Order: sequence, then C-alpha cells, then structure tokens
Amino acid sequence: MRIGELAARAGVSVRALRYYEEQGLLASTRSASGQRHYTEYAVERVLFLQRMYAAGLSSRTITELLPCVESPSEETSDAALERMAEERDRLSEHIKDLIRTRDALDTLMATNRAHRKTLRTA
Repeated sequence: MRIGELAARAGVSVRALRYYEEQGLLASTRSASGQRHYTEYAVERVLFLQRMYAAGLSSRTITELLPCVESPSEETSDAALERMAEERDRLSEHIKDLIRTRDALDTLMATNRAHRKTLRTA
C-alpha cells in the first residue's frame, strides 16, 4: 500500500510515517518512481508505535525496545522490561517535579489572593 493509504488506515499523518522511517522505526520499499510502498504488517507496526508514544516513550527508547518485538526471546524481553522500568522511573520523577511546580504556583496564587484582600480593605 502507498503512504496515504497507510496513514488513513493507521489514523496517523503522512508526516508521522515519514518521521518513523527517518528514525528507523518503519520500513518501506520504493517504486521505480520513488514512491513508498508498505506491507499489511505496517498498519500493525504503526499502531504499536503509537501505543509506545502514548506511553511517553521517545523514538530512541522505542528503537531500544524493538529487538523484543522483532526477535522475541527471554533476553530481549528482560532487556525491554528493564528499559521500560527505567522510563517509568523517569516519568515518575518528572511527575514529582510537576507536582512541586504546581504546588509552588498554588502558593503564589494564595499569596496573591491574600494580598488582593488587603487592597479591598484599604
């Protein structure tokens, strides 16, 4: 299938598919005129990539996880699980940082509200 059909079937943009190819996450063959052609499996692959991105993984991390998909074994499965755990820890730290930032903003907002009350009574 051509790139437009794959994009429609997978629910992504043509631009996203080109990006996946640039990152080595998706492969196509080229026609004599240079048009990209994909196999039926490409739809599954793109849906898989979308799930990985939705889980907060970067292209680089997804590339590291692909051996588990392409050559399943106990070793690649263990490596993938370890890498996903690292990413989960990274995301958890980021969430903690965001919560601290939100709490700091809440404090500033409370200070502002208190200050506004003094302006009304003055």
